[in-house]
Amino acid sequence: MTERYEKHITAKEPGVTAIGLLADNTPLSKQKLKNAMANGAVWLESQHGVNRIRRAKKQLKPGDILHLYYDSEIQSQTTDPAVLIADEVEYSIWNKPYGMYSQGSKWGDHCTIYRCAEQHFEHSRHAYLVHRLDRAANGLIIIAHTKKTANAFLAMFKQRAIIKRYRAIVEGDLTHIELPYTISEPLDGKPAESMILEAEFNTHEQMTSVLIEITTGRKHQIRRQLSSIGHPVAGDRQYGAKDISRNLQLSSVFLSFVCPLENKLHTYTLA
Repeated sequence: MTERYEKHITAKEPGVTAIGLLADNTPLSKQKLKNAMANGAVWLESQHGVNRIRRAKKQLKPGDILHLYYDSEIQSQTTDPAVLIADEVEYSIWNKPYGMYSQGSKWGDHCTIYRCAEQHFEHSRHAYLVHRLDRAANGLIIIAHTKKTANAFLAMFKQRAIIKRYRAIVEGDLTHIELPYTISEPLDGKPAESMILEAEFNTHEQMTSVLIEITTGRKHQIRRQLSSIGHPVAGDRQYGAKDISRNLQLSSVFLSFVCPLENKLHTYTLA
């Protein structure tokens, strides 16, 4: 049975600790509360704003408010670890696994790529998300470690200065198209463009492996556009795949850009 609590508790006395205030006002054990804090499900509202709080013994001031968003099902979620591909100090490149989120919610962030990056390095670094991959997709993703670098990458994505390519396994034979083949169907009233660069048909599985480059980044762009031409990505339950026995067959396999720090071309690939 799922335990789910949303509590908003105001500290009224000086010197009370976060874990003490939570334990006194919820039915959860201190161990569950400590785990929830570590997993990003507790927020502190103070004169400095509203931020996640992970330190159980943090002393609160009168007027501080703790916000607890506890869901036992979310707390029990796990994921394979992301793999560090390149450490460029002010940013890093990761291979995000299937099932790992790009971004957390108020209910927790322990299964996110940015939290994985924060915890990976011996000396803790901030982690800033500059683009996203669907939870069901896997592959290359950039994490910035300073606000300056994050802003530089955000600007580069906005200017379409980063080349992104994906490998997808789609249902049916797509080798009849003339390459490169561009899908330019708008999504949500906005321009969206995906270009198929390679297509190789597997007669045994009756599926086609395609390499796709995107110049825009609309939500679920590749999945929606491939489905729109009658070739959904294998494993895509949301966009019409017949074969849902496997995980979503979509991987980010290529990133290339001029490094905003060194002004040199950097390219990262997955086989």
